[in-house]
Amino acid sequence: MQGKNMKPLLFFFSFSFVPLFFSSSLLFFSSSLLCTLCINTISSSLLLPPSFNYQVSVSLYLSLPFSLSLSLSLFLYLSLISLSLAKSMTNKCSSIQTYLKVLIVIVISRLMSILGKPASSSTKTVTSSVLPQNLLALDLANRLSFNSDSINLASTDFGKLVQSKPQAVFYPSSHQDIENLVKSSYSSNRPFSIAAKGKGHSVRGQAMAHNGVVIEMRSLMNCGNRINVSTTDLYVDVGGEQLWIDVLNATLQYGLTPKSWTDYLYLTVGGTLSNAGISGQSFLYGPQISNVYEMDVITGRGETVTCSKHKNSELFLGVMGGLGQFGIITRARIALQTAPQKVKWIRMLYSDFSVFTKDQEHLISINNNENGHNHGLDYVEGSLMIDIHLSSLNNWRSSSFYSKRDYREIISLATTNDGKSNIIYCLEVAKYYDDLTVNTIDKELELLFNGLSYTPGFKFTKDVSYVDFLNRVRIGELELQKKGLWEVPHPWLNLFVPKSRISEFDSEIFHGILGKNRSAGPILVYPTYRNKWDERASAVIPDEEIFYSVGLLQSSGMNDWEYLEEQNKEILRFCDKVGIKYKQYLPHYETKSEWVNHFGAKWVLFKQRKTMFDPKRILSPGQRIFN
Repeated sequence: MQGKNMKPLLFFFSFSFVPLFFSSSLLFFSSSLLCTLCINTISSSLLLPPSFNYQVSVSLYLSLPFSLSLSLSLFLYLSLISLSLAKSMTNKCSSIQTYLKVLIVIVISRLMSILGKPASSSTKTVTSSVLPQNLLALDLANRLSFNSDSINLASTDFGKLVQSKPQAVFYPSSHQDIENLVKSSYSSNRPFSIAAKGKGHSVRGQAMAHNGVVIEMRSLMNCGNRINVSTTDLYVDVGGEQLWIDVLNATLQYGLTPKSWTDYLYLTVGGTLSNAGISGQSFLYGPQISNVYEMDVITGRGETVTCSKHKNSELFLGVMGGLGQFGIITRARIALQTAPQKVKWIRMLYSDFSVFTKDQEHLISINNNENGHNHGLDYVEGSLMIDIHLSSLNNWRSSSFYSKRDYREIISLATTNDGKSNIIYCLEVAKYYDDLTVNTIDKELELLFNGLSYTPGFKFTKDVSYVDFLNRVRIGELELQKKGLWEVPHPWLNLFVPKSRISEFDSEIFHGILGKNRSAGPILVYPTYRNKWDERASAVIPDEEIFYSVGLLQSSGMNDWEYLEEQNKEILRFCDKVGIKYKQYLPHYETKSEWVNHFGAKWVLFKQRKTMFDPKRILSPGQRIFN
């Protein structure tokens, strides 16, 4: 009789909580879908980073197993109570009750053991063995994106020759987010690698972190203006994520401008300072790293340090040209000067390399006087025109400068009697002026050019605004983008070559190695002074007082870049064979011994600084200097 009374109780509890289990699960699932839809709509309207939608959606769906498990656990627990009540009514079913109790305890234990595990294989990268589990528990976790599109974008650089997939992409909203991310790696038993990625021509591998985290520095643009100009002390504080074009536009509002530039302005401040930042102004003001007063840097320990030449100088000098190895630049204080309004932009052509370099060196020697007024030129660069019929006049440096009539004249100069093309050398200079000097600028230039030996009749002049001159490469970039020729592989090679070996470089490389192949982009050659660089900084340059910057800025199709890469290797093999003591700018090496040779006498100090500021070797692992 008591056994019969137990069955109605069991059926009562079972059929009461089965609907509860399924109804609660259905309710939570519907709520998850609705919340995801609402959050996606709101975040899209607020332009939140792409990681936000993804992480919220994942969080909601990952919560579904919790709800299901809790509902089932509640059902089984109350069923256990029902069995206990039934036991008080009868002792004849004790063996059945014991069996069911054990079964229920096993089921509950199993359910609780799987709580928190990923709901599907598509989220396994979130809890990869590479990234620590506690990282996802931090507040900054919602700034991480595991989206395949984000990861693919962060897997390559401007050169498009190297691919290295990170585990996640980080979209910080403040420098504190970056600090917390680095701290989480440094404090972990298994530190994960971190690389800061800006915009522009990053060093090959510098902005990559295989199986680690790539920080999209441009995400900081969403947190408001980070460009502050001091008109009294003539400096500007800028976020490391800012583009130089934005810095230029902000400072020009006060009639001011930074002194030293790169040829291309759509690069981040932190990115160029991590390398050096060079162009045709370097002979006068030095590279960009020579025009920085102070920085905020997040070290590999996750500490934000304010540094300058007089405060925490070891970090300051290490970061200058340090390839991102010692810290992430989040703020830089840049020197300013009064901005000019207009520019006389001039190109002169040569057929003799020795005359070409002699005139370049003469022009950079006309420098500032003791009062700081520049009586010389403001910009001096040089370039080569090789295989002129095909491409040299139609690259992004030249297409906006010469007219069609100029094209015809230059081709006639370059073509010999047998119809073959010679190399033409182009000396490119600029002189800034404003309303006060508009009536004297031509006379000044005439005096400066007196005694130069360029080919008569081959001097071309343009009068442009200061902004248009500095932003000249952008015009060429937009033209190439329209043709689909910008987002292609760029197997560039940039070298600093001692003055004593530059003529040999011309005869054996320009006329030899390059002369045998089709030119695929601009080739730059121009001199600068060693004394404009701080020898204590990480950036390395040749030992001679005058050295040349040689840039082979070549481009190729998506599937035919290998011959340019092999050509670069042939150039380096030749230099090594004949003992040309060059230094790579934007360096890339495959072995540690090559890096040791690159830094030379600075290697020991470079390694010591790594131990001081990034002892766990977290930062910029893609170059494989220490990793």
